Amino acid sequence: MAELFWLIPFFPALSSLLLILFGRKLPRKYIAFQACLAVFFSLALSILSFLSLLGSGHEGHGLIKNLFAWIHSGSFKVDLSLQFDQLTAVMCLVVSGVGFLIHVYSSGYMAEDKSFARFFAYMNLFTFSMLLLVMASNLVLMFVGWEGVGLCSYLLIGFWFEKPSAADAGKKAFIVNRIGDAGFMLGIFFILLHIGSAEFAAVNHAVEAGGFAQGLATLIALLLFVGAIGKSAQIPLYVWLPDAMEGPTPVSALIHAATMVTAGVYMVARMNLLYSLSPVAMQVVAIVGALTAVYAASMALTQNDIKRVLAYSTISQLGYMFIGLGVGAYSAAVFHLYTHAFFKSLLFLGAGSVMHALSGELDLRKMGGLRKYLPLTFPTFLIATIAIAGVPFFSGFFSKDAILTSAFANGQYLIWALGLMGAVLTAFYMFRVVFLTFYGKERLEPEAKAHLHESPKTMTIPLVILAFFSIVAGYVGLPIVLGKNVNLFDRFLEPVIHAPHGAHLSLSSEWMLILASVAVALFGIFIAYVFYLKKPDIPHNLVARFPWLYKLLYNKYYMDEIYNATFVNSTIKGSELVYKHFDLKVIDGALNGSAKTMNTIGKLLSSLQTGLIKDYALVFLLGALILLGYFVF
Repeated sequence: MAELFWLIPFFPALSSLLLILFGRKLPRKYIAFQACLAVFFSLALSILSFLSLLGSGHEGHGLIKNLFAWIHSGSFKVDLSLQFDQLTAVMCLVVSGVGFLIHVYSSGYMAEDKSFARFFAYMNLFTFSMLLLVMASNLVLMFVGWEGVGLCSYLLIGFWFEKPSAADAGKKAFIVNRIGDAGFMLGIFFILLHIGSAEFAAVNHAVEAGGFAQGLATLIALLLFVGAIGKSAQIPLYVWLPDAMEGPTPVSALIHAATMVTAGVYMVARMNLLYSLSPVAMQVVAIVGALTAVYAASMALTQNDIKRVLAYSTISQLGYMFIGLGVGAYSAAVFHLYTHAFFKSLLFLGAGSVMHALSGELDLRKMGGLRKYLPLTFPTFLIATIAIAGVPFFSGFFSKDAILTSAFANGQYLIWALGLMGAVLTAFYMFRVVFLTFYGKERLEPEAKAHLHESPKTMTIPLVILAFFSIVAGYVGLPIVLGKNVNLFDRFLEPVIHAPHGAHLSLSSEWMLILASVAVALFGIFIAYVFYLKKPDIPHNLVARFPWLYKLLYNKYYMDEIYNATFVNSTIKGSELVYKHFDLKVIDGALNGSAKTMNTIGKLLSSLQTGLIKDYALVFLLGALILLGYFVF
C-alpha cells in the first residue's frame, strides 16, 4: 500500500472534477458522501503510508514517485514527482485528517445552501491543492499547489459572491497573495539559475556541498520568505486573513487550520538547510514572527465579531511558528502547526455551531449564557480555548513552550519576551470570547433565542473528535525535562530536519521557563475572568479612560485605511489617468484614426466606381487620348 502513496492527493481531485461536471444533477446526500469519502480515502492512505514509513526506516527523501516527465527543455528538467517523507507525513495527516472532519461538519452546516455541490467541489479542490503542495518533490510543482490553494481561497472566501463584502474579500486575498508570490517566484528562479534544478534533494545537496554563498542563500531565503509572509499572513501582508471571514465558517476552519496559511510554515521548514545557512534570514523570520504574534493578538482584544477574533488569533499563532523557524527550532514550529490544526479548527467549527444556534449571529455583545443551551459546543470550545491559551496538559502548551524555550536557549531573549507577551494576550482574548459567549447574562436577540438549539450530530461529532485531539495531540512532543527520548515528534522528524537544534539549557532553567509560560497563561485567564465576569464594568471604564487606544486597536491600527490611501487609491487614480490620457487618446486614437483614414480613402476610391457606362466610356476615351499623345509627342 505504501507504494500507492502518490494517490493521496488524487482522490479529492477526482471528486472535485465529478462534482463540477455532474454536481447539479446529484442529490445532496450523495454529494456530501462522495466529497467526504474522497478525503477519507486520502486520510486512510496517509495513515498507511505513515505506518510504512515508521516500519521501513526510510530516511532523508523517504518514498518518491516520478509520475512522468513534465518540463524538459535542454538541460533543464522538472518531473511531476511526489514524495512522502517524515515532514510530508505530518502534513498529509493534518490536511486529510482535519480536512475530513471539516468536510463532515460542512455536510450539516451547509445543508440548506443553494450551491451545495459547488461548495464541496471547491473544498475537495482545496484539499487536493494543499496535498499536492506538501507532497511535491520540487519547488516548481510545489508552486502549482501554492497557486492552487490561492485560487481556492479566492473561490471559497467569495463563495457567497452575491454579497459585495464577500466578493471584495475574495479579491483582496487573491491580490495580496500575488504580492507575496512574486517574491516566492523570484526565489525559485534564483535557485534554478544557480543549481539548475528545483528538486528539494538537489537544493539540500548543493547546500551541504557548499554550493551556496551566504549572501546568495540570504537573498533566496528572504525572497522565499516573502511568499511565506503572504500565504501565512504575517506583517505586512496579513490584511487579507481577517476579511476571509466573509466565507462560510467551514472554509475559515480549513484555511486557518489545515491548508493555505500553514503553507508558508511548511515551505520554510522544508527548506531548513538553506535557511540555516543564513543567520540574517533566520533573524528576519524570527523578528517578523514575534512582532506578528504580539501585533495580531493586540487587535484581537477589542474585536466583537467572534470569527474575526479567531482570525487574528490565527495570525498570532502563525507568528509563534515563525519564531520557532527563525530560532532554528524547526521541529517545534511544525509541532505547533500540528497541534494548532486541532484546536484552531475546533474553535472555528465551535464558533460555527454557535452561529448555527443563533441564526447566524456573530456579535459577542449579543450572546451570553449559552453554555446551558449548547451542551456539546460549550465544553469542546472550552477545551480548544484552554489548549490555545497554553494551559498545562493540553496540546497547545507543549508546542508553544517548545518554541519559547528554544528562543531563550538560543539567546533570543527579546523574541522570548515578545512570545510571553503574546501568550498573556492570547489567554486573555480567548477567555474573553468564552466568557462573553457562554457565561454571564443572556444578551440574545428575541429571534435568535426563539430558534436556539444545539447543532446536529454531523456538526457535533467532529467537535468531540477534535476536542479529544486538542487534549492528547501534544503528548507526542513532551519537553526534554521529562527525559531524553520523550519527544517522539522531534525524533520522527530528525531525518528531514537537518539543522541543529541549538543550545540546551539546564533542567532547572527549563523548569523555570515552563513555569513562566504557565504563569503568564494563568494570569491572562485571571484578568479575563475579572474583566468580564467578576467586574464587567472595568472594560467600559478603560475604554472611557483611554478612548484613543481603544479606537486604535478596534480599527486595527488603521492599516486598511493606510493601505487604501497609499496603494489602493493611488493605483486607482493612476489607472484612471492612464485610461483617460493614454488608453483613450493614444491607443483608441491610433485605432480610431487608422479606421477613419481608411474610411476616407475608401470614399475617394468609391467615387471612381459609379456604375454608369458613360463615365467608364469617358475614362476609356481619356486613357486612349493620353496614350495617343504619349506616342505622338
